[in-house]
Amino acid sequence: MPSKTKLHSLRHCVYRINLHIVFVTKYRRKVITAEILERLEEIFARLCHNQKAVLVEFNGEQDHVHLLIDVPPDLAPSKLVNVLKTISSRTIRKEYASHVAKFYRKPVFWTGAYCVISAGGAPLEVLKKYIQNQESPE
Repeated sequence: MPSKTKLHSLRHCVYRINLHIVFVTKYRRKVITAEILERLEEIFARLCHNQKAVLVEFNGEQDHVHLLIDVPPDLAPSKLVNVLKTISSRTIRKEYASHVAKFYRKPVFWTGAYCVISAGGAPLEVLKKYIQNQESPE
């Protein structure tokens, strides 16, 4: 299937896996400032690098953030999310303690839930048609 997207390769596989991840602040409190958003991007980029992933795109609003991450095939999305949420929460609560304390009494930052969606590549209908149109063996 032709693609304009560059594939990655390891010794035993060729892949391209992109995840769109959304984190929401606890109780959707509008705690994220421009400075915190910038710091979150730095934190997430470093953590992704440590996990052999790449933060492709990042942005957010006062109560949530969006990350587009290029991940290797051996990195479980749940493990990545756990690392990103745990360390970013701890770091932001430490570096912006007085600001975060205006919103939360307990040591929290992100809600327990998250959203992760596979992204990129061909639309599902195109993939379905490609698979259906394979030549049948004789």
